[in-house]
Amino acid sequence: MSYKSDIEIAREAKKKPIQEIGARLGIPSGHLLPYGHDKAKVSQAFITSVQGNRTGKLILVTAINPTPAGEGKTTTTVGLGDGLNRIGKRATVCIREASLGPNFGMKGGAAGGGYAQVVPMEDMNLHFTGDFHAITSAHSLLAAMIDNHIYWGNELDIDTRRVVWRRVVDMNDRALRQINVSLGGVANGFPREGGFDITVASEVMAILCLARDLKDLEERLGAMIVAYRRDRSPVYCRDLKAEGAMTVLLKDAMQPNLVQTLENNPAFVHGGPFANIAHGCNSVIATTTALRISEYVVTEAGFGADLGAEKFMNIKCRKAGLAPDCVVIVATVRAMKMNGGVAKADLGAENVEAVKKGCPNLGRHIENVKSFGVPVVVAINHFVTDTEAEIAAVKDYVAGHGVEAVLSRHWELGSEGSEPLARKVVEIAEAGTGNFAPLYPDEMPLFEKIETIAKRIYRADEVLADAKIRNQLKDWEAQGYGNLPVCMAKTQYSFSTDPSLRGAPTGHSVPVREVRLSAGAGFVVVVCGEIMTMPGLPSRPAAENIRLNDAGQIEGLF
Repeated sequence: MSYKSDIEIAREAKKKPIQEIGARLGIPSGHLLPYGHDKAKVSQAFITSVQGNRTGKLILVTAINPTPAGEGKTTTTVGLGDGLNRIGKRATVCIREASLGPNFGMKGGAAGGGYAQVVPMEDMNLHFTGDFHAITSAHSLLAAMIDNHIYWGNELDIDTRRVVWRRVVDMNDRALRQINVSLGGVANGFPREGGFDITVASEVMAILCLARDLKDLEERLGAMIVAYRRDRSPVYCRDLKAEGAMTVLLKDAMQPNLVQTLENNPAFVHGGPFANIAHGCNSVIATTTALRISEYVVTEAGFGADLGAEKFMNIKCRKAGLAPDCVVIVATVRAMKMNGGVAKADLGAENVEAVKKGCPNLGRHIENVKSFGVPVVVAINHFVTDTEAEIAAVKDYVAGHGVEAVLSRHWELGSEGSEPLARKVVEIAEAGTGNFAPLYPDEMPLFEKIETIAKRIYRADEVLADAKIRNQLKDWEAQGYGNLPVCMAKTQYSFSTDPSLRGAPTGHSVPVREVRLSAGAGFVVVVCGEIMTMPGLPSRPAAENIRLNDAGQIEGLF
């Protein structure tokens, strides 16, 4: 049996005018700033006007550690949103925007798949409404103002060896990881070493996704540390008087983007920090706005629960005062088999023993998520090659952890296929059994916070950090930053920092290579293992297959 590609399905979508989608949520057309006919930004005035509304139920979708077999977390998020609407709940989907780097690299699109997609798919996976370009421009303005300040006399006495504000571009470009700037003579400034991160790793992106409004955004931008003086005292963005202009550049980007699913249900797509090198959640302003105008909000956190869900709970929920009513952990039979040692080429053949062998990765995530005091349900994202015996093996394993696994066929059938999952989620959320709490208190010392995550979430024996890193953390505590949460930057493929170590490893160590203070965003980034804040393209990048066909349509996005 042949199936249509995601892009073929997306092209056949019978989209409604975006004003109709907004009307379903009570958003007047005058508060929608349209980008064409099928997407729009929601005005800050409307967002402010609904702050006193009753808050709906918050559902987090997370997953096992990603494998080449595919898990379908965004697809499940969209499918669940459609399923909730199908059973009569006013539900809104909240997901992140796609970064160009992974789209042209190896990940592909970020709008769901099959009959559980958000549209317009091509726009969302490319320039969309220009939010990422605005973030890149605001970040670049600050970088230019730092070097310009040094050029014109350096009144702030910046130590050029200690400029910590790197540059960004929304593309996987390993050649820019480490560079020299201001070469070419006196007219170009004072040469120094610098480098690039990908835009989604920018602190500006994190701030946009955590800020409550434009005033909060400007204050957070001003609090960013960009460099240090020779006496090690920090130089802030506000010292350079850059935060006002940066806010101007980000004014429109702060407004959430409203689009629709294939079934014409509302979806907010806003912000896009990576989960392995940033905090991996869509914007607070999109999520909280959706909660004020919906009965149910379905959102996702990036990659596996050890990264995305942990940061959603410990950073986003802590900062925004949120508490999920139910967490959905997405798993597939194929991924269980791959965790059980089956090669990708052999995943189509039934192998119940491999499924059982691979289930401990799922079990670890269930235990971890439950440790936050939230109820859990497992969604088995159905593939056509799954057999009854393999599905039963997953269900039996999950039942042994005191939760239920529900087969969901949203990819193939849309909301009809996700209705059983939607009904289970409503049952759990409306039972009100959750008692959410972050994993650690604000007052815990920074290094102990790192150890808590490493030992309780990753199940590591120890954290390896040299004296320089430990002293840096103590210095930040002395400066008043000890109450910040930590944002772990590590591989998404394993609980450990070794991407090849699948399953549920124990007895490993977590080496900390670097720590970065994101004072404006309000967390400390902890870079572990070989993780890169500027990814590279694979040997055969997806960009090789992306082109316009004779009809002017985009081919190769998926």
